[in-house]
Amino acid sequence: MGEKIIQRMRERSTYFIALHLRFEPDMLAFSGCYYGGGEKEKRELGVIRKRWKTLHASNPEKERRHGRCPLTPEEVGLMLRALGYRKNVHIYVASGDIYGGAKTLAPLKALFPNLHTKETVTSKDELAPFSKYSSRMAALDFIVCDGSDAFVTNNNGNMAKILAGRRRYLGHKRTIRPNARKLYSLFLSRGNMSWDAFSSKVHMAQKGFMGEPKELRPGRGEFHENPTTCICENTDPKTPTKPNPRSEQGLINGTEGRKAITEPTVANHTNEELVGSSAEEDDASVEKED
Repeated sequence: MGEKIIQRMRERSTYFIALHLRFEPDMLAFSGCYYGGGEKEKRELGVIRKRWKTLHASNPEKERRHGRCPLTPEEVGLMLRALGYRKNVHIYVASGDIYGGAKTLAPLKALFPNLHTKETVTSKDELAPFSKYSSRMAALDFIVCDGSDAFVTNNNGNMAKILAGRRRYLGHKRTIRPNARKLYSLFLSRGNMSWDAFSSKVHMAQKGFMGEPKELRPGRGEFHENPTTCICENTDPKTPTKPNPRSEQGLINGTEGRKAITEPTVANHTNEELVGSSAEEDDASVEKED
């Protein structure tokens, strides 16, 4: 089934990104972060957070400032557009139920209209053997993320680490991790700078987080994320290793380019409009098992 989903994504576009969004209620509750939803959000996520008896009281502002919170769907979209990904890129969103539903996803969809999920590229009957089991649904997402041209993770948990390691080991395909600590301050000040300046600063913030072959030093991180000792280098200068061309197709200027695309417009959707719509030291990630 996973291979069938990949095939259907390829029928829509020869290049696609897989985004492990990790914006489900339990993820947000575990992180102890706050996303501006008022007392309703605090109450709902607070109830879920009580499931983990050992969690200490959180300081949401401090967690965000230190980069320990998942980016919002809009922030992920802005990061990708600032890095040079075109609006017409197809994105497969690997996720459970998004907190806030269609309203939360609307800004990302405004930035990248070609959003897909396992539910939108399969029929209800096809998903029936999997839909009652969260581990099976996660396995489908894992397979599609593994087969994508670029993988974007919004949380450096076990699934993201294993995927990053596989993609490094099996021929190297790009894995992008948001540098949430540095990006947080950029999102706060975005209104005070031009889009070109914002794009340039995002490029700088993401250095070391773009999945380059030698991004992590040997021995750093967990082995299944960085299996450097099992990857042989090509020492023959006559046959240089070629990068995977698919990894760059969605970018306007590649990851090294500095020319920004036109500033995207994020629609301010109302609830009514949405009814019925379907590194290393800087690496500050939420440590939560997937």
